Amino acid sequence: MPIETEIKQRAAFTSPYHKVMVNLIYTNNWVTSRNSEALKPFGLTIQQFNVLRILRGQHPNAITVNAIIERMLDKMSNASRLVDKLLAKDLVSRLICPNDRRAVDVRITDKGLALLSEIDSVMTGWESDITGRLTVEEAEMLSHLLDKMRGNESSTDCDGNEVVHNQESVI
Repeated sequence: MPIETEIKQRAAFTSPYHKVMVNLIYTNNWVTSRNSEALKPFGLTIQQFNVLRILRGQHPNAITVNAIIERMLDKMSNASRLVDKLLAKDLVSRLICPNDRRAVDVRITDKGLALLSEIDSVMTGWESDITGRLTVEEAEMLSHLLDKMRGNESSTDCDGNEVVHNQESVI
C-alpha cells in the first residue's frame, strides 16, 4: 500500500525527497513494532536483543561495554543499563577487566546462547514475512540505496563494484 494511503495523506508530498523521508520514518516504526512483538514472548526488548547478538558474535570472548556501544544499532541506548537487565536474567556475565579496573568485560552465558538459538527460528520467519515481498536483487538494491543515503564513503553496486560517494552535509 502506498505511503499516502497508509498515513491517509490527501495533499501531495512537497518532493520525492520529502516522500522518501516520511516513508523511511513510517517503515522504521512499522518494522520496529513488529520486531518488538516478535521479541515480547521472550521477555526482551529490541535493544537487549541487539546486545545479546553482539555478545554472541564475540563468543567465547568477552567485550567491553564501550565496544558494545560502538556496535549497537540504537546509539541512544544506555548499554550499561541494558547489560544490568540482561545480568539480572542470567543471560550475560560481567567481569572486571584485569587490565583496567574501570572497564567491565561482558560475556554471553550459556542461557543467553540458548535463548538466542530459540529466538533465531522465530526471527527467521519474522524477517522473511517482512522482506519476502522483495526479490534478492531488490533487497540488495535497497541496502545499497540506504548505505548511499547515509553518505558512506564507499559501497558496492549491484555488480559488486566499489562505488565512492562524496561526504557532503545535506542539512
